[in-house]
Amino acid sequence: MLMKWARRSIWLLLLAALVAGAVYTFQPSPVPVDVAMVVRGPLEVTIDEDGKTRIKEKYIVSTPVGGRLQRIELREGDPVQSGETILAMIQPSNPDLLDARSLAQAKARVRASEAAVNRAKSRCDKTKVERDQADKDLQRAQQLIESRAISPSEFEKTQAEFRSINELLRSAEFDKEIALFELDLARAALVHVQPDGPTGYSEESGPIFFEIRSPINGVVLRVLQESSTIVSPGTPIVELGDHRDLEIVVDVLSTDAVKISPGTQVRLEQWGGTTALRGTVRLIEPSAFEKVSALGVEEQRVNVIVDFDESSPQDALGDGYRVEARMVVWSADDVVKVPTSALFRERNQWAVFVVENNRVVLTRVTIGQRNDREAEVVDGLATGDAVVLHPGDNLVDGAQIVARETL
Repeated sequence: MLMKWARRSIWLLLLAALVAGAVYTFQPSPVPVDVAMVVRGPLEVTIDEDGKTRIKEKYIVSTPVGGRLQRIELREGDPVQSGETILAMIQPSNPDLLDARSLAQAKARVRASEAAVNRAKSRCDKTKVERDQADKDLQRAQQLIESRAISPSEFEKTQAEFRSINELLRSAEFDKEIALFELDLARAALVHVQPDGPTGYSEESGPIFFEIRSPINGVVLRVLQESSTIVSPGTPIVELGDHRDLEIVVDVLSTDAVKISPGTQVRLEQWGGTTALRGTVRLIEPSAFEKVSALGVEEQRVNVIVDFDESSPQDALGDGYRVEARMVVWSADDVVKVPTSALFRERNQWAVFVVENNRVVLTRVTIGQRNDREAEVVDGLATGDAVVLHPGDNLVDGAQIVARETL
């Protein structure tokens, strides 16, 4: 009898072991996942696009009279001084005594240059008044921001308006200098086309040359006509500019352009230096243009003009250099945020898998602002919650998991 119960016990133990093995074999194994914590901290939303530098003010010098242009010895990068550096020398052709048309054209150019000077002076005076008013507004805003009577965004907007108007004044003054230079050239050219004016050759001194001097301080950007040749009035010969006076042109999608405003802060990266440069949006051009993307998609894009901050060391850059611009369209110093890699769509809502006791719980959340790395959590999560990163199709509500790494 005792032996019989012993054999039964052995068979029962073997059966129990088989059942336990089968249960263990067919039980789902924990899913290995990466886990991150929901934290509080700063968050910013940026629009990232490639841009390129360009000289703010370029000037193409053209010939005011026809004749033989002497070979230009200047080269790209050579410095020029306003009113001192001789850019080109032209031996004017002899005017025809009965050429009333050339004389009338020269007089018309003088009158047009005089009108351009008056227009430039008027614009300059008007912009000076606007700049003085913007300066007063900025001083008042400085006092208000110190007393916390206005928000930082309002103060930055006032700063941007002052910078924009100050830039307009600088451009207006440049235009006035150029208009005066062109007026001098037009008056000098008029002398050479008058019947009693000087010709291109004198029996006493030999050839008489018409000198074209630089209208600005800067460098030679391009020599458009290097060799000696016969030129007609208005032929472009040299392009000038100040290589230290740069701005950045960034073309963005028109749907992104509406989110950008003057005064938007910009970080300039991947320009070749070790640190990011700082800039401020000065202008969003009012007209868009069509551009075909690398994928062959037609896009409407808008140029955004960015000025370097005064503290940014951009001396190493030149005209047409590439940069990566990050335009900050929204920022906050203290928000609840979650990695965007933890988010997925569930019935037209954002959701995450929250880790609780080595199991995941499907949790719907409300998301605010977000960038390509992090998202603001408005509702559904709290600081310290653990969420699953890159959830796969094999993960369902209530599944058991094992964390590979806690970030």
